[in-house]
Amino acid sequence: MEWTLRFLGTGAAHAVELGSASAVIERDGRPLLLIDCGPDALDRYRATYGESPRALYLTHVHMDHVAGMERLFFQTWFGAGADHRGEVKLFTHAALVPWLQSRIADYPGVLAEGGVNYWDAFRLTPCSRGFWLEGQWFEVFATRHHRPGTSFGLRLPGSLVFTGDTRPIPEQLALYAETGEPVAHDCGRVGNPSHTGLDDLVREYPGELRQRLWLYHYGSAADGKAMAAEGYRVAGPGEVFRLSPPLTCEENAG
Repeated sequence: MEWTLRFLGTGAAHAVELGSASAVIERDGRPLLLIDCGPDALDRYRATYGESPRALYLTHVHMDHVAGMERLFFQTWFGAGADHRGEVKLFTHAALVPWLQSRIADYPGVLAEGGVNYWDAFRLTPCSRGFWLEGQWFEVFATRHHRPGTSFGLRLPGSLVFTGDTRPIPEQLALYAETGEPVAHDCGRVGNPSHTGLDDLVREYPGELRQRLWLYHYGSAADGKAMAAEGYRVAGPGEVFRLSPPLTCEENAG
């Protein structure tokens, strides 16, 4: 069985030419899980797979990561995804549910005609430690982005760690990237109070871990080239990375 990670977009909120930061975990060339759903993520997803997503995970609720959710509702209720109305699996940390509700689902009347709740289109699964999807266990963990308790990364044990937007998180990666997983990590040329910069990587992470980083969520194509010139693997829009098969439950427990 072949596992891959496909970046749909790799840009920071203002880097529209790079696409909204979003990726898909694929199994045997088919989409298994969409990570984040920014303004243009659905267009890129449909252009790649010819269908709407059936399962997604949201790392946090900034609009460059959730602004596509209204469109996904309409696609699922009326459009090409209507055959799966009420079945689209949405995973997110339980702490984010109130924020998700207030940002995308609390408008008085999702349809002018009434009679429909926003969540009728989805199967919302709040989680704390992780969740199951098609026989695979995914772990979630806190990251450092703006207010504490509002952003959470994702791990497919043995295959991938995906940070979402974050400052450096050496303590978390010492635990969640302990079996040598590659780490898709938020990084721009210059850090700020909410995002990681190149100097942060050198200061916070050992060389062995830096070699496993796939950098995304940067400010421009020029910034991406500059980071690559420093020796880092920088993800580009549409780029596909091969993953190791995930650990079995027995291997992960051991």
